[in-house]
Amino acid sequence: MIHPVTIEMILDPILSTLPILDIRSPKEYAKGHIPGALSLPLFTDEERAVVGTTYHQAGRQTAILKGFDITGPKWAGFIKTALQYAPDQKVVLHCWRGGMRSEAMAWALNLYGFDVYVIKGGYKAFRRWTRRICSQPLDLIVLSGKTGSNKTGILHQLQLDGEQVIDLEAMACHQGSAYGSMGSLTQPSQEQFENNLAWTIKVLDPNKQVWMEDESMTIGKVAIPAPLWAQLCIAPEIELAVPLENRVEVLHQQYGILDKDFLEASTLKIKKRLGPDQTSAAIEDIQNNKMRSFIRRVLTYYDKAYAKSRKPVEKKRWTAQLSVEQVQDAKQVAVLVLALAKQNGSIQSK
Repeated sequence: MIHPVTIEMILDPILSTLPILDIRSPKEYAKGHIPGALSLPLFTDEERAVVGTTYHQAGRQTAILKGFDITGPKWAGFIKTALQYAPDQKVVLHCWRGGMRSEAMAWALNLYGFDVYVIKGGYKAFRRWTRRICSQPLDLIVLSGKTGSNKTGILHQLQLDGEQVIDLEAMACHQGSAYGSMGSLTQPSQEQFENNLAWTIKVLDPNKQVWMEDESMTIGKVAIPAPLWAQLCIAPEIELAVPLENRVEVLHQQYGILDKDFLEASTLKIKKRLGPDQTSAAIEDIQNNKMRSFIRRVLTYYDKAYAKSRKPVEKKRWTAQLSVEQVQDAKQVAVLVLALAKQNGSIQSK
């Protein structure tokens, strides 16, 4: 059977367990896809271009014939791959707009014996859903603090403690600084970042608090969607106040082991703001393996940048500061953070 379904329907507990087959071309899939979807392209990128050109120059029917000329020898392979993805022969599939590509693949799989659920409107409908989900109001509370305050570690602990958390840096594959790629992380496209974000938001309980780290609007090369950014700017905030040397130790554990060439190249990116003398001294520290000295120098710049980036306090529902010595003890700090949030009325008693 072939069943037309909406994006909301594939989130149903039963349908959500089925494999999603994305039959768009490899480039379309790479640019952005439904999280967890498997690529089963009907056409290669080059074949898609040929069919598209044929459609515009000679019309729909001629393009359909061209498409079958191209895919003719490949149908058995499509079915075999689909069987590997879905041995029980039940799949969700989509193309760009729910048009000819999804119709053809659904027909072939159904002919073989698959139960096929075709997303109405295709990936384009999913992108509309993504934008809507990323715009919905959340009961946010923001954890802020200078670089090295172990905000991410504390957020992870809050999540382990049962709190709802959106880890934007994990989704962006970037730590939000000149050194944020950590020398190896590859960022998703803007489109995929938004898709991953919406996929996370969709499972959150709207009646419960959601924790986020304070961020700039851009994290590396991706940007927080404007509606969510607007919420983040006015959300209540707990700021961690951590002594410099404690922050140096946190950063030493994270960055002190990274490749020296990467650290030098990243330091040169902020040369204009760090200043030529401090930049030269920082690179010398890296070369001489004086990593704590290097981190202290760089923190001079990042502490100034943090001060300048602070969002207007008067626009926030409330703000509070938490002084912490051993910020590495994320479990203990999470307890204090939760207590402070409860004190300010952001968390109901359980």
